[in-house]
Amino acid sequence: MSIQFHESSREFHLYNDHISYIIKILANGQLGQLYFGKRIHDRDSFGYLLEIAHRPMSALQQDFRFSLEHVRQEYPAYGTTDFRLPALELLQENGSRLTNFTYESYRVFGGKPKLWGLPATYTEKEEEADTLELTLRDKLLNIKLILLYTVFSGESAIARSARFENPSERPVQITRAMSMSLDLPDSDYEWIQFSGAWSRERQVKVRRLEQGIQAVSSARGHSSHNHNPFLVLKRPAADEFQGEVMGFSLVYSGNFLAQAEVDTYQVTRVMMGINPFSFTWKLDRGETFQVPEAVMVYSDQGLNGMSQTFHRLYRTRLARGVWRDRVRPVLLNNWEATYFDFDEEKLVRIASAAKEDGVELFVLDDGWFGARSSDSAGLGDWYANRERLPDGIKGLSEKIEALGMKFGLWVELEMVNPDSDLYRAHPDWVLQTPGRTSSQGRNQLVLDFSRQEVVDYIYDRIADILSESKVSYIKWDMNRSITECYSTAFPADRQGEIFHRYILGVYSLYERLIQNFPEILFESCASGGARFDAGMLYYAPQCWTSDDSDGVERIKIQYGTSFGYPVVSMGAHVSATPNHQLFRDTPLDTRGNVAYFGAFGYELDLQKLTDRERETVRRQIAFMKQYRQVIQFGTFYRLQSPFEHNIAAWMVVSEDRKTAIVGYYKILNDVNCEFRRMRLKGLDGDRKYLVEEKDEWFYGDELMNTGLITTDASSGQAAPGEEFCTDFWSKLYVLKAQ
Repeated sequence: MSIQFHESSREFHLYNDHISYIIKILANGQLGQLYFGKRIHDRDSFGYLLEIAHRPMSALQQDFRFSLEHVRQEYPAYGTTDFRLPALELLQENGSRLTNFTYESYRVFGGKPKLWGLPATYTEKEEEADTLELTLRDKLLNIKLILLYTVFSGESAIARSARFENPSERPVQITRAMSMSLDLPDSDYEWIQFSGAWSRERQVKVRRLEQGIQAVSSARGHSSHNHNPFLVLKRPAADEFQGEVMGFSLVYSGNFLAQAEVDTYQVTRVMMGINPFSFTWKLDRGETFQVPEAVMVYSDQGLNGMSQTFHRLYRTRLARGVWRDRVRPVLLNNWEATYFDFDEEKLVRIASAAKEDGVELFVLDDGWFGARSSDSAGLGDWYANRERLPDGIKGLSEKIEALGMKFGLWVELEMVNPDSDLYRAHPDWVLQTPGRTSSQGRNQLVLDFSRQEVVDYIYDRIADILSESKVSYIKWDMNRSITECYSTAFPADRQGEIFHRYILGVYSLYERLIQNFPEILFESCASGGARFDAGMLYYAPQCWTSDDSDGVERIKIQYGTSFGYPVVSMGAHVSATPNHQLFRDTPLDTRGNVAYFGAFGYELDLQKLTDRERETVRRQIAFMKQYRQVIQFGTFYRLQSPFEHNIAAWMVVSEDRKTAIVGYYKILNDVNCEFRRMRLKGLDGDRKYLVEEKDEWFYGDELMNTGLITTDASSGQAAPGEEFCTDFWSKLYVLKAQ
């Protein structure tokens, strides 16, 4: 058992071979946080880590030296000698927000419980993890707080969540309920966030922690393009390969808050959870409220060590279903090939050309339903447009399968156009505030997924199509943020619940679809990467990483995404050039060399390529099929950052360390430059590797310590017939062990 309770010292020690996490029941009955970090030996008491002292201007609790303002706590509240932002807050009938949750009992068990209605990591066998359940109670309110901690046996990760139960006679309003809170004894960290906007998501932003509050958040109804619900704290000397790093990931897709508060004594309080802005939840008698899960990872092997832990855990114990362990099919999506200008005959021609080149899955994007000839009408009317598709989705899917391919379909189930049969029949089914103008985004309104009848209706419509057709893949899009968040189905004192109820409705629809259509591969999408979060990976094992499919911009986007999310989860496609977002001409080889590192596909009409380009496409598809098991399920290493250098590099190593693939990318060309080499990672130092592009053998320790020579023609003057470099140049190196 990896969880020990020392009764004499009233301390819990959660540990495995990698990490330790220590909690103490304080003298006042509340919980204190003593340690989170590298595994340390167990002992009867770690009480020496609880440091208290009387400080001037402190409010005290009985003991002359005891003030919660200066005690590191486990799940803190505000107002009873602690003046920092709290993990929880309950508004009571008398107007008070003070609480006092004290320890009542504990339970330790193998495995990990499911969280009702929410995504979460899981175990398949009890021995994979141990879970600590701590029950606390506010005796005045008679409200219970249950804190859950799961320590995974093979990973340096702890999953945390909280649950509120109300066995009392009176309701309370939850106004703040974080998924995790962690008080660290110092502030000597750099904060890394992943921020951006549409088409430039998850850019790496680094700054030193300072006294005060540093935070990222979303109040858009989804996790957002702007900030990701994932943050990193690292020691200033830590880098990709060494040093202490902590990663914090929220398994949730709605409004979130991730923050670090550094007090004037240099204690750092890290919190993550549902954004308390505009949030309340009425907890009536007998009701329970489950908080989303947060996952904390500790690494003493730098940022790559942290990322690889998230990759393994999320790839195998967050993603689910038959596609969890399968390589992903090479697909072609028709969107950038046709937009709304297509009919069945045109689609079959495009699919036939794709089949000739080795594509395995043809995906029909927007425009196949209702009166959908632009983005201004038809959304919500989930029946095939018979003018375009005379035999419907059933007929088209059968024709695609007859070509020897699988068929996929785009949907946007959460939105509706005002110009649609659905809206005309049910104008009350959208989120809208009485007496206020309803804003639109992409000519859309947001369906009220907090209402069960709305979710049921959408399920019935899409399930009818899936039941009669040969659909193997669904791309689930979501193209606007939520405004005017009000549901006419709920009373005034529950309007603060609608943002959360909405995302619970999304989760419930996903759950029904994957349970009833388990063979379908779901890919989540939200105007690209606006909902690329751990919550979505529980339902859809891959996500469209960004609407920006330019090969050069994707280096940054995929690099930033890789900090918290596995390679196989990133939808990464080769698109047309000039690129439809940047109007940039990027070489076809480079577009492929970037897109390989993800769930690979194309966004173009192959018929419009030259014979030489078609041959390149065939070569790319053959390469991906040969190496996708390594790329999508191997160990990924970031080698050099595009945020800091003109040259970026990463690599992936197979589980048996016999095969490695290095991606090397020069953004802008240079002239008469230095000789270059790149130190590789993750190889077997005692094995010899053939670097196929050089046709030379090297020991793994050579490649990791002296480095792979990557000098290119720009270091001198290219001789006639010699390969030369351009802007946006790239190269792949394939290594195979002897």
